[in-house]
Amino acid sequence: MVDVDAGTLVEPGDLLVEAGRIVDVSPGTVPDGTVEVHLGDVTLLPGLMDMEVNLVMGGPDHESPLVAVQDDPAVKLLRAVANCRRTLRSGFTTVRNLGLFVQTGGILLDVALMKAVDRGWIDGPRIVPAGHAISPTGGHLEPTMFQALGPHVLPLTVEEGVADGVDQVRRAVRYQIKYGARLIKVCASGGIMSHTGPAGAQQYSREELATVVDEAHRAGLRVAAHAHGDDGIRTAIEVGIDCIEHGSLMSEETMQMMIDAGTFLVPTTYLADGMDVSRAAPELQAKAAEVFPQAKRTVSAAIERGVMVACGTDAPAIPHGRNARELIALVDRGMTPAQALRAATTVAADLIDVQDRGRLAPGLLADVIAVEGDPLADITATERVRFVMKDGVTFRDDTATG
Repeated sequence: MVDVDAGTLVEPGDLLVEAGRIVDVSPGTVPDGTVEVHLGDVTLLPGLMDMEVNLVMGGPDHESPLVAVQDDPAVKLLRAVANCRRTLRSGFTTVRNLGLFVQTGGILLDVALMKAVDRGWIDGPRIVPAGHAISPTGGHLEPTMFQALGPHVLPLTVEEGVADGVDQVRRAVRYQIKYGARLIKVCASGGIMSHTGPAGAQQYSREELATVVDEAHRAGLRVAAHAHGDDGIRTAIEVGIDCIEHGSLMSEETMQMMIDAGTFLVPTTYLADGMDVSRAAPELQAKAAEVFPQAKRTVSAAIERGVMVACGTDAPAIPHGRNARELIALVDRGMTPAQALRAATTVAADLIDVQDRGRLAPGLLADVIAVEGDPLADITATERVRFVMKDGVTFRDDTATG
């Protein structure tokens, strides 16, 4: 099994689990009546974590971008059930669901999904839900991203995250918190795959971003900011936002600001390699061709400087269930395999401010996966998941002996 802190293998890979917790590592003896599960020639890891997904979108039949606006909330939630199972079976036992941008009548679908998983109604990872992402009118994640929609077509309410000015922003954040959001996501800049102008353009004012932080932090919630451009990232850091999503066009000076402030980066860097933009509008393909190569260089520089980088995929921008590809991309950008594993375990745990997971250690949650091969030598082993346990319950066992 892997000691993620030391970046070393520990043999034998034996864990004693009781009541959903790891109670001993490499025990010399076990209590009478213990059920022994032998997995064969595999390597144990703590359950992995993905810090940016949208479970209510995507899936095996996600062919058209219009699905995002054609599915009603009930269909979206059923779609999410399938995506939950796929994500868990791929070895990811905790995720952050970063912001709905759909009409739901104000219902926070990811909060409902979290409750269903927690109550054991469906199989899925633990979910840290953001509710609706907070976006300005005409901004990224507002319906204009779909282009060619006339006035009053698919309008979103303040409760659904479209908010302008300090008062509306404050109300939007308070609404997400009231109905169960565990963090807040805000759009600080434009996006690559949306018709909202340059990807790097700052979209919320300093005052509006500061209001998001003020409301969230007073309620004990952290804030994640979608931000590609350097100006938006700097402003986000200065007002106290906790995590930058993407960070594609960030300068090295801004990276140092992140380090000094203790701001996390979730770069979603595999998108630059694996996102299929062939069906996107020509102007969006052009933005991707311009931004993605620079984004890859930015991540490499951030890793070299020592920015706190956590794993996040932006699924379904890449398919649900292929989350481990982000780890492969992080290694390609300059991380060691051990660093990449920490990005999806200990660093991710720090980002969501939990101490009960991310390691195989006594007292922690029994979130345990097994992969074929040695991920410290070959990070692609994280794609070869053979066993998944969450809370001491087995959800997948494809081992020869299981």
